Amino acid sequence: MATPFTMYKLIILYMLDHTENTLTNSQISEFILDRGYTNYFHLQQAISELVESDLVHMETRGNTSYYRITQDGKNTLSFFQQDISPEIRKEILVYMKASGFEASDNILTPADYYLTREGSYCVKCQLIEKGNSILELNIAAPSLDAAQSMCRKWSSHSEEIYGKIMEELL
Repeated sequence: MATPFTMYKLIILYMLDHTENTLTNSQISEFILDRGYTNYFHLQQAISELVESDLVHMETRGNTSYYRITQDGKNTLSFFQQDISPEIRKEILVYMKASGFEASDNILTPADYYLTREGSYCVKCQLIEKGNSILELNIAAPSLDAAQSMCRKWSSHSEEIYGKIMEELL
């Protein structure tokens, strides 16, 4: 049986293995932290160790880090995937599908938040179609909870928001 810390890493690898795209830190965090599997600091340590050991590739664009599983990560997961309980695996797949992360459509809606130099939170939301950014929004958030909520809701509301912006501008 895997240690709890190893389990966090396996969950991250499993999530990344079940999306055709990348996931942001906030997307990974939402699943793991909302279910109380671990705290933020252990999660960040697990992600860092996965990157350092080349099981996960990290790419930073702007202030957002995007993660994808490497071939070594896929190989490692294939050996230890059975250590993740069937219940957790199902929970991950349901979350990925409900959040739209497993979809293979041509429209991506990444959203992430970051702490500004002034100590407030800012949320960066994007609408990317066929690899081209068609909308980028940077929105100040009044709190960490608000920033996390905005990130969660972006993918399901992005088309409506884009439509309203275009309506006002045209």
